[in-house]
Amino acid sequence: MAIGTVPRRRAGGLFDVKPTDAIVADTEENGRSLRRAVGALDLTALGIGAIIGTGIFVIIGEAIGKSGPAIVISFALAGVTCLFSALSYAELAAMIPVSGSAYTYSYATLGELVAWIIGWDLILEYGFSVAVVAVGWGGYLNTLLGDVFGATLPNAIANPPGEGGVVNVPAVFLVLLVTGVLIVGVRESARFNAVMVVIKLAVLAFFVVLGFTAIKSQNYSPFAPKGFSGVADAAALIFFAYIGFDAVSTSGEEAKRPKRDLPIALVGSLVIATLVYILVAVVATGLLPAPELAKNADAPLAAALDLGAGFSTGADIVAVGALVAITSVVLTILYGQTRITFAMCRDGLLPQGLARLTRRRTPWLITLLFGLLAAGFAAFIPLSELAELVNIGTLFAFVLVNVGVIWLRRTRPDLERPFRVPLVPIFPIIGVLLCIYLMTKLSGATWWRFGAWLAVGLVIYAFYGFRNSRLRRGEVINPEAELRERPAARPG
Repeated sequence: MAIGTVPRRRAGGLFDVKPTDAIVADTEENGRSLRRAVGALDLTALGIGAIIGTGIFVIIGEAIGKSGPAIVISFALAGVTCLFSALSYAELAAMIPVSGSAYTYSYATLGELVAWIIGWDLILEYGFSVAVVAVGWGGYLNTLLGDVFGATLPNAIANPPGEGGVVNVPAVFLVLLVTGVLIVGVRESARFNAVMVVIKLAVLAFFVVLGFTAIKSQNYSPFAPKGFSGVADAAALIFFAYIGFDAVSTSGEEAKRPKRDLPIALVGSLVIATLVYILVAVVATGLLPAPELAKNADAPLAAALDLGAGFSTGADIVAVGALVAITSVVLTILYGQTRITFAMCRDGLLPQGLARLTRRRTPWLITLLFGLLAAGFAAFIPLSELAELVNIGTLFAFVLVNVGVIWLRRTRPDLERPFRVPLVPIFPIIGVLLCIYLMTKLSGATWWRFGAWLAVGLVIYAFYGFRNSRLRRGEVINPEAELRERPAARPG
């Protein structure tokens, strides 16, 4: 057996755990590591960039039909659900500062099979998220073109099949543009994202300040026309507005000071986004009755200023902000997906040849591949059929991350934890229960599609991942094994 490797074996071990020391050491092999180039501010901007986008600019229009003005409570419920999971992400990200997010954490806590399942689930979550967000970008672009130039793109090239179109050209253009930026380099991508985050926060602040002057109190009645059931249903859908904060954890291998910066960025970006969402929701529902916002689901905030307050110019500014915001989300989500897939390729569960790096140490082949796939999804699949599938995948990932914190506290209490979730196991259990509750609010069709996706993943793992796992083949560096096998120094 080679010194410093996991024992070589070909059979069994579906739940073999990859030691945390081995995970970190594996990233330090020549040719396998990414470049540490981003700090706490960049990471927080990455989180905000991933969160604030389609959820507040588009999905709010669909969800408000379920909740009415009580959409404010729906945002708060979804935000609290995410907060418990964010704390668990923060503990694991600080302990295991590498690419892979929940996939890597599951590999270190629950074993290879669970890690594969969650990795395959995250491919679904991130890939379809990019498509959903890009479709929303196309809707705002058409609104802006109509208001400014008096002409819009033909439905045939502005919408996917099922929504009056043939192919969504704007969505394809956006995804390919962002793919090119990500291939250039992580530092350049982070700077580009930071600029977009500043712009979209400024636009949302403009919306809140301007809209606050025209709020009509009667629009808040009835506050919850469908009761708490409607609020909960809306929270399950509006949960999409929070998807993305976990993208911060995928950058652990590229953070300059991951043990300190990752927890700050994970929790900080989520808290900032929640406050922004609540403010925007209060103003939007005060400007325009909930049924009218639901009718203008393609661009609800622009409609709120235009129809509710007569600020047509302000509506155009919001539309521009939406384009910038959604571009930022596409960049950060696609970034997260490529890093998770990179980690799976490096572990041998997917072809290692896909994990090729450029001179600037960016995984260009994976980025190009998933950029093309996401562009295809955005071109031909309606938004409504994607959003709930993304939500169930994300909630499932959150469940496993919370379980991972509890399990690792019991099995490896000796590990250094730069950040610790308070009141374990109570907080992680609350996180699990809240996620499961929101999952029960999703449709049966969503559950069937999710189950089918996982079944396909298990087939791929059985015929490829299981046979090619670097952990099982004994190719993983393990400092703990090396120390155990090193001859003890003789006294004197």
